[in-house]
Amino acid sequence: MAPKSNPALASLPSNVREIIELASQRDGGIPFRAKTAHVHRTWAGTFTSLPELYIQPESVPEIQKVVRLARHARRRVTTTGCGHSPSDITCTSSWLVNLDNFNKVISVDPSSGLVVVQAGIRLYQLSDELDRRGLALPSLGSINEQSIAGAISTGTHGSGIKHGLVGENITELKITLANGETLSCSPEDKPDLFRAALISLGALGIITEVTFKAVPAFSLAWSQAIDSDRRIFERWEKDLWSQAEFVRIWWFPYMRRAAVWTADVVDPVDLKTGAVKHREPPTSYYDSWLGYYVYHNLLALSRWIPRITPWIEWFVFGMQYGFKNGEVTRIGAVQPSQKAFLLNCLYSQSVNEWAIPLHKGPEALQRLGAWLQNLKPGDPGYVEHGIPYSAEGLWVHSPVEVRASDSTVYTSREANTRPFLDPTQSDGPTLYLNAIMYRPYHREPTYNATERYYLGFEWLMRELGGKPHWAKTFTATQADLARWYGDDFQRWGAVRESVDPEGMFVGPWHRRYLLEPLQRDKLLPLEEIQQTTKKVPARQGGGIEIIGIQNLVAPN
Repeated sequence: MAPKSNPALASLPSNVREIIELASQRDGGIPFRAKTAHVHRTWAGTFTSLPELYIQPESVPEIQKVVRLARHARRRVTTTGCGHSPSDITCTSSWLVNLDNFNKVISVDPSSGLVVVQAGIRLYQLSDELDRRGLALPSLGSINEQSIAGAISTGTHGSGIKHGLVGENITELKITLANGETLSCSPEDKPDLFRAALISLGALGIITEVTFKAVPAFSLAWSQAIDSDRRIFERWEKDLWSQAEFVRIWWFPYMRRAAVWTADVVDPVDLKTGAVKHREPPTSYYDSWLGYYVYHNLLALSRWIPRITPWIEWFVFGMQYGFKNGEVTRIGAVQPSQKAFLLNCLYSQSVNEWAIPLHKGPEALQRLGAWLQNLKPGDPGYVEHGIPYSAEGLWVHSPVEVRASDSTVYTSREANTRPFLDPTQSDGPTLYLNAIMYRPYHREPTYNATERYYLGFEWLMRELGGKPHWAKTFTATQADLARWYGDDFQRWGAVRESVDPEGMFVGPWHRRYLLEPLQRDKLLPLEEIQQTTKKVPARQGGGIEIIGIQNLVAPN
């Protein structure tokens, strides 16, 4: 009897369609939830791709079926969550897997705090589920849209020198490999696979299950004030980062001011007795719909008149934080942790974030500010920046996000808990500097402003011993990264080669940064190659469309 045809897959090549339909007859009815004609777009609209299939499995057997079929059909597999990374890491013209429907809490042990979840659960869903059980994640980044697997796989972090990466409390992972087998790994069991999978970058397989240690639910009392950056630098080595459990800063290079946000855990007894009550922060002009659109349209106007950019910084953030400095600008609130950590990312944007030693922060910001403002000897705030690129006619957006963490508090190489590709310092606290360039109405800033800004910014970060955040926009070669990570880079690559020798999970992004430069005679059998790119009109979301092809050179 001829295999039953699936109308949703009618546009596939006949050989691929037949493989799928024959498998559906032989695998006991395991669903293959796939569709064609899906448009994959990053949250910021920076990159787009048109996968051959978009697949949303709902169980481990379904995930294993996807991998087995991909191997038989000679297709690359990519996994995506919310697409919040502005890079092309999740772009593919082959098979794209999304785990939004594989998002259940499997078990919770209230006594130990150990929680087991399916890997597709989004952080906001997980936070809600934990809160209902009186638990919470110890730390979060600025957004909660990512899946837990995506947050782990790219090294997401919060801000506080008592915490490291979001994934530092993971005790076990399960991952479906290219051979269709699902393995468990932990610091004690298959430790190299565990350390590689903690920042896998989607190149090892499909993470299916995450076990981590939650903490009792907590609330944060936070406050925020703006001051001159000179005052911030004076406190840097004293108590700036130790004054509270969580600290983050937004730096404004043209005003030479910085907003400092600090938060501490509220004693649960005080909340229970009413000594401390939850309260929301005051709503400002900036938080209103009017402020949102005024700022957006000012950014759009600056594409045509870039010189107004410093004035926009002064006006918009003056309206938000106040035009004075010091205690008169302080605001605060008391909120559940999963709410207090969050920020509104506002508009489409490019982001370029690097990790450098914490103590080099004042030098980094002062040199960056002197370069951006074209300061000369005798000007207030002048330092010798050393950046070998001109900033004449360059105007950039604000703020620079400044955060810190310390991965050495809970993880180490010796305990097999530090990821091989952890970009943070292995001997102390790390500072993250995140340079933002908005794309108003999905249109890039004019006069190559983003490219020029990031050229100088990255030069400085390299000069200061930095490494890029894996999920953000950056330029580096495989040789650069191999040098920066040393033996850990080689060990990660050895794990990748052992679990995916044919390159089922390897695409152009991985080739660019993690594998040797592209050579036609050394391609992996299932590797996807970037064929071309094309610009997407702003009215269709803007950005770049990535068009790939399966490797047709290496033998099947």
